[in-house]
Amino acid sequence: MSALLDTAKINQYREDGFVSPIRVFSTEEAAKLRDAIELLEAKRGPVFREDRKRPGDPFQGSYRFKSHLLFKWLAEVVRDPRLLDLVEPLTGPDILCWTTHWFIKEPNSVNYVSWHQDSNYWGVESDRFVSAWLAITPATEENGCIHLLPGSHRGPKLEHVDTWEKDNMLTRGQTIMDVDETKAVKLELQPGEVALFDYRLAHASYKNRSIDRRIGIGIRYIPPTARQTLADWDCASLVRGIDTCGNFELEPEPSCDFDPVAVALHQKADAEQRKIYYQGAQQGQATE
Repeated sequence: MSALLDTAKINQYREDGFVSPIRVFSTEEAAKLRDAIELLEAKRGPVFREDRKRPGDPFQGSYRFKSHLLFKWLAEVVRDPRLLDLVEPLTGPDILCWTTHWFIKEPNSVNYVSWHQDSNYWGVESDRFVSAWLAITPATEENGCIHLLPGSHRGPKLEHVDTWEKDNMLTRGQTIMDVDETKAVKLELQPGEVALFDYRLAHASYKNRSIDRRIGIGIRYIPPTARQTLADWDCASLVRGIDTCGNFELEPEPSCDFDPVAVALHQKADAEQRKIYYQGAQQGQATE
């Protein structure tokens, strides 16, 4: 069993659907990750996709999803033994990284994430799907940290409405209506700390009212027994153990930033993942 996740924390995760905060990386390591992100922005400009949904958000386009295929430094993060030791008691010894999502809120930003359950629209079926949310900068009440509803992963899926609200960071503004926020708890994190939560857990985050960016990344781990139910094809990175199921095409580990082989698969995966995210949408697809 991981030294980072003892029996009490495992039991808390199963009962409440989350455990947080957990120190995994040092503040210095988190600062280096921020430097890598902002160096990339400086080199490639603020526009990664001309048809991105929100101007000024460089990770909102195709680089926002599955960027562990694009950047060697992020591929190393999702494979870091300290992180895998943390999730292994929850996923089992064989671990796939299904995707990564960047969440960057600029200072005094109007962007927010509405109440939702990831399990409602990702298509992946598993009772051991673990989201590891890594704080690159502080995540506080002021700058829009995650709020969640403990235990909501144990009930039926909640009804979502596609709002297409322009400031919502979710693909189609999918929202659980009439949430009793008095029952919510907030996940405040320091740089390098991680929150683990079940992908069925209802959660949200609010606007950044601070003078600094709030940067975090969601790393999505699954066992090989997981299945994609909304598409005939999907891919994932084998980050620990073996895959005896073959439910996902295994992704190459990039040998460098923008490794041509990994980039080619990323382009296919990005297009397919967007189809999954918008499947069953209640209105026409918004532009990313």
